[in-house]
Amino acid sequence: SSGINAEWPLRPGGPAIIDGISTEEMSKEQLEQHIHRLREEMEREREERNYFQLERDKVNTFWEITKRQLDESKAELRNKDREMEDMEERHQVEIKVYKQKVKHLLYEHQNNITELKADSVLTLKLEQDENRTNEGTLRKDKRNLKVQLKELELSHEDVIKNLKRQHDEAITVLRKDSERHAKELQIKYEKKMKLLREELELRRKTEIHEIEERKNGQINTLMKNHEKAFSDIKNYYNDITLNNLALINSLKEQVEEIKKKKVPTATLR
Repeated sequence: SSGINAEWPLRPGGPAIIDGISTEEMSKEQLEQHIHRLREEMEREREERNYFQLERDKVNTFWEITKRQLDESKAELRNKDREMEDMEERHQVEIKVYKQKVKHLLYEHQNNITELKADSVLTLKLEQDENRTNEGTLRKDKRNLKVQLKELELSHEDVIKNLKRQHDEAITVLRKDSERHAKELQIKYEKKMKLLREELELRRKTEIHEIEERKNGQINTLMKNHEKAFSDIKNYYNDITLNNLALINSLKEQVEEIKKKKVPTATLR
């Protein structure tokens, strides 16, 4: 973790270096502080892992709900298709029934004409007018039935067209809603991921800044210690130099005194 300032030696078997101090040189209190920091770092890593796992579970749950809603919409569309097929079958049955009625009327009409011709030649002429009238009525009925049949077919065609149009519109609406929902989900997920990345980047920069500050503090401390050591050494050598100069001057004075004492003795000889 970036919160622990530890340096490990390159040589094998060497002691670990933590905050510039070897583990072998650490006191019991320093080792306990280091262990406490390690435990805090592990707890923070565990909390971050649990947080990201919870966010991932939320996204998966939201995706499952959306998928289930889409499946329900598809099932509803399949039910609408089945209803349209049933209506088409009923329409075909109704058309078949109307055609059977027309056929039956024509058959009855033909039977009536045959029976009238078979009655007698005398009554045929008298009933021709009535037969013509009946035939005209039947033709009119036939035309009316054909018109009604045609109108019914057109009506059913319009109903089927409307149902198909409504079906297409419903599919279009569902497709647009699904696409919009999926797009919103994607935008929401990307936004959340962006926020997470920004948060992690900010946290990383903060930790790097803290590390740099600690290292700069250590560097400043080392420089101050070096400057102090250099100053102490400089003062030490200055003291030695001054002492040596004093000693030299003292020795010079002693030599001068000795020379002065020797001069009278030489004169006496």
